[in-house]
Amino acid sequence: MNNFSAMRAKVLAFTRRPGRSVEEKLALAVFALGVALFSAQAALAHDYKLGTLEIEHPWTRATPGGAKVGGGYLVVKNTGDAPDRLVSATSPAAGRVEIHEMSIKDGVMVMRPLKDGLVVPAHGEVALKPGGYHIMLMDLKGPIVMDKPVAATLVFEKAGKVDVVFKVAPVGSKSLPEDNMKGHSGIQGH
Repeated sequence: MNNFSAMRAKVLAFTRRPGRSVEEKLALAVFALGVALFSAQAALAHDYKLGTLEIEHPWTRATPGGAKVGGGYLVVKNTGDAPDRLVSATSPAAGRVEIHEMSIKDGVMVMRPLKDGLVVPAHGEVALKPGGYHIMLMDLKGPIVMDKPVAATLVFEKAGKVDVVFKVAPVGSKSLPEDNMKGHSGIQGH
């Protein structure tokens, strides 16, 4: 049973109690509807704004039990006239978090931390995605599991800090299913 169905069942049970007036029942139903709509809107919200930066669709993959690392992916758009830089991140789900780049060098895939962070160009965007730039969640405190989003804080050089929530896709996913429908370009700016 999803959250909306569970809430609906509780409200119906509460309003059917003897002694409730029609007005009380109607007020409770309207209140419950408002709470349900607010909860649905919050559950669907998956974009964040920090100054001139827009952080879209943070997501990660579920990990098998015993895994000590995971990846975080998102798109950062900068609508401002000056570049900014993603300099660090933290998460209560991980002992440490680093910003990484994955690339092919002499036919070998190489992953390295970006010690100076990742530039988000003015009027541009950077896509953090599998096989490229990503946020590395290291020393995981437990497995990343479906239906349990992962909280994190992103730190930008100029814009400051923003709390985000990474939705969790199945193990091995290349993107969130909803992202496939939105048609993100995946363009990386430097």
